[in-house]
Amino acid sequence: MIPLVTIIMGSTSDLPVMEKAAQFLNEMEIPFEMNALSAHRTPEEVEQFAKGAKERGIKVIIAAAGMAAHLPGVIASMTTLPVIGVPINSSLEGMDALLAIVQMPPGIPVATVGINGALNAAILALQIISTGDASMQEKLVNYKESLKNKINKANQELASVSYKFKTN
Repeated sequence: MIPLVTIIMGSTSDLPVMEKAAQFLNEMEIPFEMNALSAHRTPEEVEQFAKGAKERGIKVIIAAAGMAAHLPGVIASMTTLPVIGVPINSSLEGMDALLAIVQMPPGIPVATVGINGALNAAILALQIISTGDASMQEKLVNYKESLKNKINKANQELASVSYKFKTN
């Protein structure tokens, strides 16, 4: 299999957050790869990865980083592929990472999801790569339908909850 999405994290300590992206891509049967690369500790490897990703067939890069959250922006500066940044809550409740990822200079965009929002990053990656693929679009439709069904089921369960002043 040739991966379509890459999940990059600054270190394996980000894995508990990023595994949500991996689980979603796996469930959707989207080939992906996972690597740990550090903008600060392995800058040469980051550059090699970013500059070679498109040639290897990668369509979207999901990059996570906490604390000094430069990884998504550094990768975006070296590729024309879409980069989705996932700020990790590792200090300052993740606000430092969020601001570092979202405040990119003109010409170096990084799509950014919420703090620890790896699942949304994977969903967005699938939305990006599915624009020209009907089978991937069908997977998204089914996933979104399952979200609707969960809420409908929750409302059915809430209907059976009884309180003296509850009116529905």
